[in-house]
Parts: sequence; structure tokens; C-alpha cells
Amino acid sequence: MRTFAITGGTDGMGRALALALLERGHHVAVLGRSPAKGAELLDAAAQLGAGNRARFIPADLSLINGNRAAIAAIRDEFSELDGLVLAARYYRSDRVVTAEGFESTFALSYLSRFVLSYELSDLLDTATAPVILNICGPGSGSEIHWDDLGLAANYHGQTALSQSGPLNDLLGVGYAESSRRTRYVLFGPGLVNTAFAGQYDAATAAQIEAMRARATPVAEAIAPMLAILDNPPAAPLSAYSLGRPLSLDGPSFDPDAAQRLHRTTQALLADLTTHEQERTA
Repeated sequence: MRTFAITGGTDGMGRALALALLERGHHVAVLGRSPAKGAELLDAAAQLGAGNRARFIPADLSLINGNRAAIAAIRDEFSELDGLVLAARYYRSDRVVTAEGFESTFALSYLSRFVLSYELSDLLDTATAPVILNICGPGSGSEIHWDDLGLAANYHGQTALSQSGPLNDLLGVGYAESSRRTRYVLFGPGLVNTAFAGQYDAATAAQIEAMRARATPVAEAIAPMLAILDNPPAAPLSAYSLGRPLSLDGPSFDPDAAQRLHRTTQALLADLTTHEQERTA
């Protein structure tokens, strides 16, 4: 019996993974924004006879403070964590800035994953074979807008989402270099017929509906992810696209860029802490 925490676990692949793990007899905490969807997940768990092993933790993961509140709730549930699945995703055709001052896609698709990965490391490193499964888009080669990570000058929803791919590649590189016991796995599932949660303009919504016809069913897409959670790779960092391993050579996994991003992220989080302290002083 193992313990897992899953972001984006009330929809799509995250929900399917949560229910599959519960059906296997594990304990699962699902993090999500919608209490209604959380209740539906718990009802589904109860129907599997796993109601006592399922937890829903309401959390706005686009906020750093929301992530840290969720981390505190996970600590209340578990003394160790065998796996952390990072699956939360939300597309925005319009640029939105969170109450903490970060562009929303950047905050949810990258900053949240950074905070959860590092700030749950002690619980993960306690487990026998711990793993972080980051469902993203490894090896895409998309551009990182280093001087404008929040895309204030030229926002497009697809640009924001595409940028999260290389940011998470570098997050994995930096995490693996920190010499932790936890294995970090970057997993690109390809086009999956999932919830496609988001706020879409009319043209993008039409494109999404057209894509569904050729998308992989969720049950098929999660099979290789479950295999990774069952038996994490031996290497500190692994990357997969459509279940096939990717080479970690090349610019997508550049250690110098990973260090640069780590420093930049730490500075952003430190600035947020300073601003909050100034507001409450």
C-alpha cells in the first residue's frame, strides 16, 4: 500500500490515474480547485470501495500560497509520499495575472510544479522508491522568453502553454542535480482526449473539438504512466514522449539553463515573500 498526491486529479488523466491507484489499494490525495468535482471523485472512490483511502484537498494551484496550503494539508495526511503526479493544466486565451502578480499559465504550469516538487521532497525522500511524474511536453524545443516569462509584451495562450514544456524540462534537470533520492520523470502523453480544461476563444474551442477525433483515449494514455509509478526508473531524471524514452542530450536539458531558471525562480519566490511581508508590516 503506497501513498500518492495528484494535482489536476478531478479531471482527465489525473482523475483516471487517481481512480486506478485507488483500485489497486493505494492511498491517494487529489488536489483540485472545484469542490463539486472533488465530491464526484470521492463518490467514484467510494463506489470502488476505496472511500477511506481517498482524500480531496481543495487548492488554487495558480497561487504560491495555495500550493503551500495544499502542502500543509498533504503533511496532515501522510508522513511519507511514494509518488507525486503533476497533471494540473488550464489553457487561457486571454492573459490573466494572479493576485500574487504572476501570469496564470506560468504560475500553474511551472511555478506550482517547482514549489510542490521541492517543498514535498522530504516526504518523498522518506519512501522506498519515490517518484515525481511531471506530465508535460518534454523535448519540445519551444522557446523560453527569459526576459518576459509572463509574456506581458506579446501574450498568446498557445505560446504560454508551449513555454511550460521547456521550463519543466529544466525543472527536472535542476531537481535531478540536487542529489535527492526521488526520481524525476518528465512524461509527454501526446494528444489525449481529456478534459481540455480552459478558457478558449471561439476559434481555439473549434480547434479543440476537431482534435478530439484523433486523440488517444484516457485509459490508453495512462497505462505507461501507471507502469512508471509501479516501477520508477533507476536514473535520477528520465523523459518520455508517447511512452518512448527521450535522450537527455541537447539544449532542452542544458544544465546551465537549468541553473539559470532555478536562480530566476528562487528570486521570483523571494520577491513574493518580501512583498507579502511589506503588506503585513
